[in-house]
Amino acid sequence: MKRADDYEQRRVHLANLSDEELYERFWNLAEQIVDPLLELGRKNTTPSVERSVLLRMGFSSLEVKPIVEGVMNKGLMKKGAGNVVWRLSKKLGCSVREAGLELANGRHWDDVDTLF
Repeated sequence: MKRADDYEQRRVHLANLSDEELYERFWNLAEQIVDPLLELGRKNTTPSVERSVLLRMGFSSLEVKPIVEGVMNKGLMKKGAGNVVWRLSKKLGCSVREAGLELANGRHWDDVDTLF
C-alpha cells in the first residue's frame, strides 16, 4: 500500500528559501504562536499563582489564604496579590511582611481600595 503524499505540493512556497530564510520563518511562526500565550499570562492570573507569589515573598500558607481571598473579594486579582501587599506597605510605611499580616488579620482592606 502506497501512501498518497502531497509533500511536494505543500513545500512549493518554501522550496526557494535559503537556510537562513527558513530559520527566520520558523522563529516568526513560533512567535506568532507564543505571543498570545504570553499576553494571556501578562493580563491574567489565578489564585494559585498569587498564592505562590506570596509564599515566595515569605508568607506561610496559612497567612496567604486570607490575603488572596481578600484580593479576590476586592476584584484586584489582575493587579496581583503581591503588588497589593507591596503597595499597602508603602502606604503604611511598614515592611511588606507587616502589611501582609495586617491584611491576613482582616485589617486595612479599606485602604487597599485607594491604592490603585
